[in-house]
Amino acid sequence: MRRRGITVLLGALVTALLSIGVLAAPIPYVVLGPGPTVDTLGTADGKQIIQVSGRETSHSAGQLRLTTVGVQPNVKLLSAIAGWLSGDEAVVPRELIYPPGQTQQEVDERNAEDFAASQTSAETAALRKLGYPVQVVVGTVTADGPSAGQLRPGDIITSVDGEAVTYGRMLTSLVQAKPAGSKLAIGYTRGGAPGTATVTSRADDGGKPRIGITIEQRQPHPFELKIDLGDIGGPSAGLMFALGIVDKLTPEDLTGGKIIAGTGTINEEGKVGPIGGIPQKLVGAKAAGAKVFLVPADNCAEALRNPQPGLPLLKVGSLDEALTALETLRAGGQPTRC
Repeated sequence: MRRRGITVLLGALVTALLSIGVLAAPIPYVVLGPGPTVDTLGTADGKQIIQVSGRETSHSAGQLRLTTVGVQPNVKLLSAIAGWLSGDEAVVPRELIYPPGQTQQEVDERNAEDFAASQTSAETAALRKLGYPVQVVVGTVTADGPSAGQLRPGDIITSVDGEAVTYGRMLTSLVQAKPAGSKLAIGYTRGGAPGTATVTSRADDGGKPRIGITIEQRQPHPFELKIDLGDIGGPSAGLMFALGIVDKLTPEDLTGGKIIAGTGTINEEGKVGPIGGIPQKLVGAKAAGAKVFLVPADNCAEALRNPQPGLPLLKVGSLDEALTALETLRAGGQPTRC
């Protein structure tokens, strides 16, 4: 009996040790949880996040908080089990966050690039809303290209076949919308005077139609604008940055004294795009005291499946819609909800 008892004890001990080893073993998953929220109207590391020089800025009583997702990259089984049981976290396959063939450093670098691009798009969209249009300017003209003798460096391209050109990619799209060999009426401004050039597009070596120029995108404004925020990646802060810029450069307090949270990409035209991690961002917003959450229209279904008590979900598809929602909220009305 004594030998049998020792055997049972040893077996239990071995099983326990094996269980501990299994629970401590890494697995190919990551845990997503609520990340920090940041007031784009506030400061980080003692500096204003949105910095404007050469023009007075306004002060708001509330906050415009961007939301983030925290990623736990090195997950062990015990942490994964805790994440599965948690209502605030999600456990997803590692390749969804870190694609095969890419290191964690490479993914972090890409996220940093996306974050920088989101700031640029936010600035462009906000400044356009404030009355500072984008200018598509001719940089160089290919000597023997279709535009030689028609366009000059410094010309501001305003239209193609009567359709307004409001940003650089639009010019490319309009040129390539018609087959090579098409005669295009290129509207431009030169030295303040308008003009029109007839340019026949060309496709070299079977490529896409082109008109033989390089372009630069400018957006002249009589002040300096800079966004200064580190340690955050991805493109999803674009909407909240754009709102922050508009808030600082207009007398209205967009917040109405409330804590407004939100997320969403934004492009140069002010269109708001969908993002990932809505459930975790809603949790973070609620914890930060947000009174409403601005949800990209394409994320509404997911947001409705993961509501936070007392946190209304406002549906926005563009910068204009977000501004209208906040204006309605300030007036005591009911903005469009998800």
